Amino acid sequence: MPGRSAATGVFAYGAAAGLAVDLLVGDPRRGHPVAAFGRAAGAVERLLWHDHRGWGALHTAVCAGGATAAGALAARAVRDRRAASAALTAAAVWAVVGGTTLGREARAVGGALAAGDLDVARERLPHLCGRDPQSLDGPAMARAVVESVAENTSDAVVGALVWGAVAGVPGLVGFRAVNTLDAMVGHKSPRHRRFGWASARLDDLAGWPGARLTAVLATVAGGDPRGAARAWRTDAGRHPSPNAGPVEASFAGALGVRLGGTLSYGGRVEHRPVLNGAGRDVEVADIERAVRLSRRVTGLTLAACVGGRLIMDAIKRRRI
Repeated sequence: MPGRSAATGVFAYGAAAGLAVDLLVGDPRRGHPVAAFGRAAGAVERLLWHDHRGWGALHTAVCAGGATAAGALAARAVRDRRAASAALTAAAVWAVVGGTTLGREARAVGGALAAGDLDVARERLPHLCGRDPQSLDGPAMARAVVESVAENTSDAVVGALVWGAVAGVPGLVGFRAVNTLDAMVGHKSPRHRRFGWASARLDDLAGWPGARLTAVLATVAGGDPRGAARAWRTDAGRHPSPNAGPVEASFAGALGVRLGGTLSYGGRVEHRPVLNGAGRDVEVADIERAVRLSRRVTGLTLAACVGGRLIMDAIKRRRI
């Protein structure tokens, strides 16, 4: 069985390789493992659904627990072979992160907006977020894209890498399972208000460390560290989401723009607080700036996770 240093090396090489594959090819158009998990979770929901928190908690335990257990079994099967363990880690990272596809979809909407083709932009926007595109004009769509890039940098990249650093392949798979369940049932629709409660709360818990690391790194890597720190400190707590608040506020401050305000989800209007009120309105060019900031945060996250594991290894060796 590999020691702590070897396990850290496996994670470092595997995570770097997985991110490289994501950078080169993005998400597969067919047969994506996360989509397969979503179909399985949907089937379990059809079997278990009751308008009750307890049944929702069972659904969460079965789906997230099953995915995490599958990751643990796969990791255990190759634990004595470093090359195979690194390859499994790379495959898991590639399967659960989505940074390249996130940037690709954001740029597609940005390109349509730059060309003045609002119909195409409205058609592509649902690939990024669940807002009603028909209710949005060009500037509102640009703001929605920047907010989505910020939030999904945490959800689709940083959070997964953090849990991968903590718990290896089971952490990677488990985090993506929890995040996917939240997207499926964690919203406050009549069907899922009670049934999805457990998935939403577990996602808040699992996403907490990644969201704070994303905010820290966006502050460091952005163009205005003081503005990012100020927006995070003053505005993040006003956001209804405990994890999206720090991330969106720090991105807003780093980019010098205002985020938040009135949103529409499936006909339901939400009036959210403005983040970084001293900033300017979002422009189409800010979409590319947000994507580049997301890329920098991704690279820094890998370095931070590997560095954190090395530090923990050194601390543990001193205690022995």
